[in-house]
Parts: sequence; structure tokens; C-alpha cells
Amino acid sequence: MLWNIDRTLVDVERVARAAYAEAFEKVTGHPLVYLAPTAGATDSELFFAFLARNNVPSDDETLLPLYLDALEQAFAARRREVGTKGRLLPGATDALRAVAALPDTVQTVVTGGIKPNAVAKLAAFGLDSLLNLEVGGFGSQNYLKASLIQFTRMRAEQSRGTSFPDASTVYVSHSVRDVEAALIGRVTPIGVVSGLDTAAQLRKAGAEIVLDDLEDTVAVVTAIQRATE
Repeated sequence: MLWNIDRTLVDVERVARAAYAEAFEKVTGHPLVYLAPTAGATDSELFFAFLARNNVPSDDETLLPLYLDALEQAFAARRREVGTKGRLLPGATDALRAVAALPDTVQTVVTGGIKPNAVAKLAAFGLDSLLNLEVGGFGSQNYLKASLIQFTRMRAEQSRGTSFPDASTVYVSHSVRDVEAALIGRVTPIGVVSGLDTAAQLRKAGAEIVLDDLEDTVAVVTAIQRATE
């Protein structure tokens, strides 16, 4: 069971944007004036999108690791703000608890955020203890979401010593790009209308199951069972 974090379980966009801006200017010497769409993107992808949108030369290969280090530091400096300026999305805690209680299930995340920042977001709202973050997929790895999904499934198999076929793996997210990544990664997407993409857009992208939100725990569990039948 794979969950996206941002805009699916929590919304800490205000804090994340401030951290992006600080890290970008620290590493490049240029202010981050123009942002890029974050949904479905990893932090590595976003850095190059920021470079392009702000007309900053991108031929220096040392910039990315420096930026990711700076991003971790910038977010850590704002950790206290996560709980005050961010919010837990309705139903997220109960949904994770319900899935954690399902038999023969490994529950983790696949997110575009680097691991330290992703863990901080979850911990701020008490969600980290409900997930196996050791096998999760994070933007700390320079891979697209589809690859992160497959690597995460394989790590879960190694951790449990059992097989998790593609057809029994589910990825829950609010974005069209993540639905597409799930299909490329050969797992079943479940859409949640908690971001900017509509139910129709999520379905058009390939999500046969779309939830309005996570508040109806029975509906969440039923959707997961239907997706893995």
C-alpha cells in the first residue's frame, strides 16, 4: 500500500515553498521568482524546473546535491511551522490506521520529497508511526515516480520475504501525474480529489477508482480491496 504525502495526507505547501526559495537562492545566488507545478514531481525534477523557469544556467552538475542538502536544512529550520502553517487532511489518520490493520499489508509512502523532509511532514501530524518508512520511495533518489514505485515494492518484498505482485499494490494520490506514474510502474492507482486535479481528470488519466476524500474510512478500505481483487 503506497501513499503520496503532499496534498494527499497533509498540506504543508506554505512551509515547503519557503524552504524551496531559501535553498534555491543559497545554491544558485538567484532568487526563486517563478515556481513550477509540484504535483507528481520529485525535488530533483523541481530544481531543474526552477532553473529553467528562472533563466538560471544549469550546466553545473554539482548544484543538485548542494540544493538537496540546502533544502533539507531550510526545511529543518522551519520544522516548528509545519504543524502551525500546515494541516492534516481530513480522514488521513483514520485511513492509515485502517489500512495498517489489514492483514498481509505493508504500508508506506512514495513521494517526491527528500526523505528527511517527508518524514518531518508525517511526524508533525503523528503519521510516521503508521507507516514503514524504511521501504518507502523518496525524492532523495534521482528517479522518476514510476521507478520509485517499483523500487519501493521490491524493497517491501525483501523486507517481508514475500511477494507483492503488481496487481496487489496500490498507489493513492491526488494528482494526474501520480496516476500516470502508477500505471507506468504497473500498480493500481486510486485517485483522491484533494488537490487541483478534478475527479474527471483523475479518471481520464487512468484511475478507475476515485475518492472525494479520505474521510469515509470504510470507503477507503473498500476501494483498496476492490483495487486488489
